[in-house]
Amino acid sequence: AFAKLPVLRKGEVHQRQQAGRAAATWDPLGGISAIGWRGTAAAQGARRVYQSPGPIYEPEGLGPDPFRMARALWAAGFRAGDLVHCSFSYHLTPAGAMMEGGAHAIGCTTFPGGVGNTELQLQAIVDLRPHGYIGTPSFLKILVERAAESGQSIASMHKALVSAEAFPPSLRDWLGVRGIEGYQAYGTADVGLIAYETVAREGMVVDEGVLLEIVRPGTDDPVPDGEVGEVVITVLAADYPLVRYGTGDLSAVLPGRCPSGRTAQRIKGWMGRADQTAKVRGMFVHPSQVADIVRRHAEIVRARMVIEGEMASDRMTFKAEVSARPEGLAQAIAASVRDVTKLNAEVVLAAAGSLPNDGKVIEDARSYK
Repeated sequence: AFAKLPVLRKGEVHQRQQAGRAAATWDPLGGISAIGWRGTAAAQGARRVYQSPGPIYEPEGLGPDPFRMARALWAAGFRAGDLVHCSFSYHLTPAGAMMEGGAHAIGCTTFPGGVGNTELQLQAIVDLRPHGYIGTPSFLKILVERAAESGQSIASMHKALVSAEAFPPSLRDWLGVRGIEGYQAYGTADVGLIAYETVAREGMVVDEGVLLEIVRPGTDDPVPDGEVGEVVITVLAADYPLVRYGTGDLSAVLPGRCPSGRTAQRIKGWMGRADQTAKVRGMFVHPSQVADIVRRHAEIVRARMVIEGEMASDRMTFKAEVSARPEGLAQAIAASVRDVTKLNAEVVLAAAGSLPNDGKVIEDARSYK
């Protein structure tokens, strides 16, 4: 029954907030939040309000650590009494305050480094000798390299929680050789912490404060464990509840429990973006259209639209895993493709399980060289 509820998209939140600001009652948060500030339709006042691209405005919850980041920091080795250097932004978006809230909940002291000013931040690290770093992995690498170039010691900083970027094993190992044990957290400005890495290094453990689903792009139907799809999150927070909120990110559920002893659900981590809309010969092709084609043919188990070619010579191929191959099926599917997309495509019938398990329903393989 829960899966029948519609997925809430960022675009819908943006539209609701626009409408709320234009309404006579003036609700700038679009009726989604239970908190606001003086003059808004809310019971209590938010501590802060943030702006994400769109723009979308998000209120900060009233309780301690409203983004629930403490659990990720604890798993990364941060403890009470640590001095933590935070180089996430403290302007407009919640990243800096989000991480700082978790650090304070543990009992850490924070240095709000923010973004940029590399030399000043490096000087602060040398002078204050923080125990850990919070920020993007790329900026941490810059700080480590700059310290080595200038002959300055930052050996006090031996742990890190990184986010907002890919954290490949090569960079993790590079930092480890230099004495910094790095772990990653996955979260968004809307819902806060979603999942975090542990010492086991086997995927990421889902935060206990969220309900996570993996759904098929285009249909929003839950997929079996192990299959790649879009991350959809429900946060039943009293201040800012979000039900079936589509993050637009791809991941997959991992079987079993974390060897670290944590019993929550696990995911593989961030695996790319689910928004696969492509423009072909002047026409947009959406994941929902692929889903529509699949619904028209009971024989189709799974499908993807592959777009190939070079500039001005696009070719579409509709690849379908099928459970049966009655005569004329490929031609019937091709007709459905034309009807739904207004474009022609070659249809390739494939055996069940033969398509890549990467969450894609539209693969743009065109060359733009």
